[in-house]
Parts: sequence; C-alpha cells; structure tokens
Amino acid sequence: MFLEHRLERLIAKLKRSATIPLRLELWNGRAFDLASEPKVKIGVPSPSALRFLVSPDLMKLGQAYVEGYLRVEGPILEVFRVAESFARGAASHGSKGLRRVWRHSRKRDREAIQYHYDVSNDFYSLWLDRNMVYSCAYFRSGTDSLELAQEQKLDHILNKLMLKPGERFLDIGCGWGALVLRAAKKYGARATGVTLSRNQYEFALRRIREEGLEGRCEVRLQDYRDIPGEGVFDKIASVGMFEHVGLRHLKAYFAKVRSLLAEGGLVMNHGITASDPDNRWVGLGAGEFINRYVFPHGELPHLSLVLHEMAGAGLEVADAESLRRHYARTCLEWARRLEQNREQAIAAAGDKRYRIWQIYLAGCAHGFENEWMNVYQVLARKEGAASNPLPLTRDYMYRAN
Repeated sequence: MFLEHRLERLIAKLKRSATIPLRLELWNGRAFDLASEPKVKIGVPSPSALRFLVSPDLMKLGQAYVEGYLRVEGPILEVFRVAESFARGAASHGSKGLRRVWRHSRKRDREAIQYHYDVSNDFYSLWLDRNMVYSCAYFRSGTDSLELAQEQKLDHILNKLMLKPGERFLDIGCGWGALVLRAAKKYGARATGVTLSRNQYEFALRRIREEGLEGRCEVRLQDYRDIPGEGVFDKIASVGMFEHVGLRHLKAYFAKVRSLLAEGGLVMNHGITASDPDNRWVGLGAGEFINRYVFPHGELPHLSLVLHEMAGAGLEVADAESLRRHYARTCLEWARRLEQNREQAIAAAGDKRYRIWQIYLAGCAHGFENEWMNVYQVLARKEGAASNPLPLTRDYMYRAN
C-alpha cells in the first residue's frame, strides 16, 4: 500500500534524526516503536487514517485526534510533545507559519466570542479558579496555588493602574467579571465591564448581586466600539481581549481606548503576542488548528506592532512586562485540572469539545514554555495630560497587596 510505504520511510527518517517515545499500532497488527520505552501510543484503526500521518503537522494530527480518526493513549502533555517532534521531524526546512489577516465586523466578532466562551459555564468552572479568571495568572513563588496566583494577577493589574476609590474603571472584555468585582470591592472604584458573551454576562450579573455591589459595579452585553462618551473613564484594562480585535483594527482599537480615557488616564493592555516579528501564526500547523477549533479569526500581533499602534493612537507607553513563563504554568495547571475532571467535562461539553480543549491547553503550556508566543502587560497613559500620575520607579507595581 502506497501510504503505508510512505509511513515506513518517514518512520525510518525519524529514527535516524530523533528519539520520539511513540508506538504506532496499525489496523493490520503491525507496530512501530520510535523509541525503546514509548510513553505514547497511537492506534491507526483503518488505512484511510494514514493520510494524517504520512505528511503530519499539528493541524492534521490535532484534527485526527479531535475527530476520532486516531486512538491516542498517554499523558496529554507527553502526547503534545510527541506530536510536535513527529511534525517537526517530517517538516521541510525553513517552513513557517502562515500570515493571515481576517476581516472583522461586529457580527463576526460576536459569533467568534460566543463560539469560544459560550460553551458552558459548568465546563469552564471545572478547570478555572474559583473566581473564573480566564487569563494568565501571576505566580510570586513556586508554591502559589492557581487561586492565589489569579488574585495576585488581578491586584498586579490594578496596582499598575494605581486604581483609587471613586475612580471610574472600565474592563474591556470582562469575562465572568472577576476584575470589575475586585476593582469595586477591594479598591472602591466605580467599575464597568463589557463582554460579548451572554453566558459571561449573566454569570457576572449574578456575582454582582450576590456581592451586593449593584451601585458600584456593572456589566454590559456590549461591543467595546459602542461604549458611549469621551474621557469617561479614569483607568481602563483590557485583559485577554485584543487577540480578537484583528491586526487591521489595532489602530482603531487603541484610538477608541484613548477617547474613553480621561486626561491623565492610564490603560493596561494584557494580551498574547506573536513571537514572529511579521505576526505569523504559530508554526507546524498549530495556528491553523487554533483558528479552526478554538479561536476563529484570532490574530496575534508582535509586541513591536502593539507599541507602534499604541503610540500612533496617542498613548505613551510607560511599561511592558512579559508574563510568558507565568502563562506556561497557568496553562499547565488548567490542563491538569481538566484531565482530573474528564468525566464531568465530557458531560458538560461533549467528548469532542473535551478533546479540543485537552490538546489546546497542553499545547499552550508547551508553546509558552518554548517561546512560540508571549504575553505582555503594556501600561500606557493618555498623552497630552497636564501631569503624569506615575511614580518615578516601578517599585509600586510589585508591592504585595
């Protein structure tokens, strides 16, 4: 069989160039060990499934796993490492991720957000922390729990913004409301959050009522482009949201943020960035997998583009901090929790959705650890203000709160 012979040639090539702890078992009883002690086993139930293996990349391998064309056994982090080694060994030299720029509209962005976030609150609650924070945590020590690290991240953002009682605070893409609740309850701010996810909106409203914060905290089901007024917020945060904005719309996005800021106002933009200066997708087919199964139409800008567009919009960048290693640990913890709650996750979201998130979280942990992408907190102030509210040093940012 042609495909079986191609697979044999690929396996011979991989054995010469790398040690991959993988055992392949074919439908006809044949087996191939790529290392003496395989940690991962892939079962190929039919000849048609060979098409995913003879010229593999992470898109094809991920698709085969998610759609059930291949049977996979082994710890999910080890599965992803094996898949990367398998894809990298088969890749042509110099292959790079694609650079695609998507059209964005209110309708398309709303549909993409709802696809990703309106899975099920029950599903997300199985692996997020108790406050339902779905962004990079901030670990001050090797022993910090996810719950503690997420609270530290909320405080880290609000400390950088120097949020004070009575100030008007906006969270763009507020998720399940953890940051606006923290801003109102602990810092005494008048907090507003906007989201396009109805599940998140209804969850956040309930949390606000339970905390008795109706007079100081609100959440709107609203596109950030439709927030009215100018200079109506003293401090703004955008956490894990601008990945959905689109490369072509970054200029307009930051211009809108500036228009909403009061004179002397501060903004914190926290988001995932590309490692490639040309803003290409993550290579080996990983970017294509994420676009198809996880984040439709998501785009990651390089930090240099972020800084350029912020400056062009009239925002003076004051600080940029990489939290890449923090996100690797966060995703690792999320992946571990998801696996621990496998049965409940499948009941909440279905077997296919579970497999998508299982491989996605493991892949993100691996990707951040190996510098495939980064995540930055960028602090900026509105240019033209009479005074600069920031201290002369960064010491204030790192005081335990």
